[in-house]
Amino acid sequence: MGHLGGGTERDIAALSKLQIPMWLAYIIIYSDWADFNIPTPFGLKVRNALKAEACSVRLSSLVGAGGLWYGFGKMIMDMLSEEQASEMSEMMTKAFKARVVELVDQAQHFAAIGAGGSGGGGPSGDVAQAFREGLDATEREIFSLAQDSAKRMKKWYEESDKAKQ
Repeated sequence: MGHLGGGTERDIAALSKLQIPMWLAYIIIYSDWADFNIPTPFGLKVRNALKAEACSVRLSSLVGAGGLWYGFGKMIMDMLSEEQASEMSEMMTKAFKARVVELVDQAQHFAAIGAGGSGGGGPSGDVAQAFREGLDATEREIFSLAQDSAKRMKKWYEESDKAKQ
């Protein structure tokens, strides 16, 4: 498998580190041809940052295009031992629970001020904008659903209020 490293050698040198597609990683790891290190987006530095302040971590920038941090994490968990997978699952669940409250709060806020709202100026607006930009794709979808739900609720309330008058 030397060609995986971009070389002309027949074999990969011992202790070499290569980036390979996930589908190939499953085969190589389960065949005991290589060891697997947990990727940086789920390493100790990110875990500590999530524990300290989950909303400050920009999940979208950790895993590349699309920002599917939770999805990538699930794929990684499938390759880990049961104990490691359980620990990672707990970390991801805690991060999601810590972030979802802020996510829904911001979605409702922006639904209430309308689509044209810039979030206001000042430090708190900048923090809110940075948080939204750092959402994982799953979180962005939930944000959109929560925002749409809040808009519909507001419309329903306003229409039912008019009917009462």
